[in-house]
Amino acid sequence: MHNRPPKKFVPTPFDYHQEIDLRIDSLTNLGAGVGRVDGWVVFVPYALPGELVRTRIFRNDKNHSQGDLVEVLEKSPDRVEPGCPLFGECGGCQYQHLTYEKQLEWKTRQIKELLKHMAKEEREVNFCECSEQIWNYRSKITPHFDKPKDGVVKEIGFLKVGRRNEILNVENCPIAMKEINEALPTVHEDVRANGRQFKRGATVLLRATQGRVERNPKAIAREEVGDVKFDFVAGEFFQNNPFILPKFTGYVGEKALAGGAKYLVDAYCGAGLFGIALARSFEKVMGVEVNEAGAQWAKNNVELNGLTNVSILQASAEAIFEQIDTPPEETAVVIDPPRKGCTPEFLQQLVGYGPQRIIYVSCDPATQVRDYNFLKDSGYVLDEVQPFDLFPHTRHVESVMVLIKS
Repeated sequence: MHNRPPKKFVPTPFDYHQEIDLRIDSLTNLGAGVGRVDGWVVFVPYALPGELVRTRIFRNDKNHSQGDLVEVLEKSPDRVEPGCPLFGECGGCQYQHLTYEKQLEWKTRQIKELLKHMAKEEREVNFCECSEQIWNYRSKITPHFDKPKDGVVKEIGFLKVGRRNEILNVENCPIAMKEINEALPTVHEDVRANGRQFKRGATVLLRATQGRVERNPKAIAREEVGDVKFDFVAGEFFQNNPFILPKFTGYVGEKALAGGAKYLVDAYCGAGLFGIALARSFEKVMGVEVNEAGAQWAKNNVELNGLTNVSILQASAEAIFEQIDTPPEETAVVIDPPRKGCTPEFLQQLVGYGPQRIIYVSCDPATQVRDYNFLKDSGYVLDEVQPFDLFPHTRHVESVMVLIKS
């Protein structure tokens, strides 16, 4: 059977579905293997550095081609058996076929490469901190399903690799917490039994909290980091690998204190994770949140933990530091912005305030390095970069930058 090329297929340098053999020499930050044929780059998902693979080309772009992995001709010693039978079909994980030590190595290297390419800096990056639990660590998953046909719900799960709208049925997810996997069959049954109630596709929440699974996105969930408690709305954002949080917040606290800072500002505080977890190490902590509901949860959590030295300020985005009254030379600021990084207005205000040190926590190292370029030009020196593996077996990596005012 000869597959006809898609209408927009560019037939150079390879034909549609042409099979070629190539040696893989690195990984992209999306987790695909990278090889070259006469200098031309070819991306092959699920291929590992050092491997000789056969790939079937399905797309030629301006400066690279993309192919599917047909066969591994020479295997990497780092290749392992994936822990999930759906790996390679489900879009959730990228690295289950790679030893955990090597996953950490590649995540460390990825941040080094970003600094080199985007900030023109060749520098050491601390080795990525592991998650003490590398399976069953996720405290929240959100499977979804398409619009039922005649009341029948088909697949409930996650997007298939490389597809925009094709869902794979997932009945067990090895990176989700055990409680979640125990609840999944019932969730599938409930959704299918109520198929006629859904006029369109929907997302199902499963949030593990206090040994049970919460499915109502508006319910209150609780997480504990060491002996510090956090209540938040189950459907809202909260870091969802609880096993690494003590180490993660501990590192941020240690670096915030390292310059002798007495005061801490948690500038995208949400439910208050950093400010509240670290409150006992500082004379005074101020959490700033632009979202009114978020600020209220942070206030509740201050009370829940009986803290008297933490104030939560609800600020407008244009005046984040207006109510901050601590001397900047004795203050450390923690920032943990969303994936898109900081806005230029926020960065202007941050350097305008001019804290002694900035601990920048990021779930997207590329936007972090972009913002670092601005902070560097504004008189901040990068002291240390520490990656954390909040999501083993996936391409995601959290990066913490420690910046000191020069």
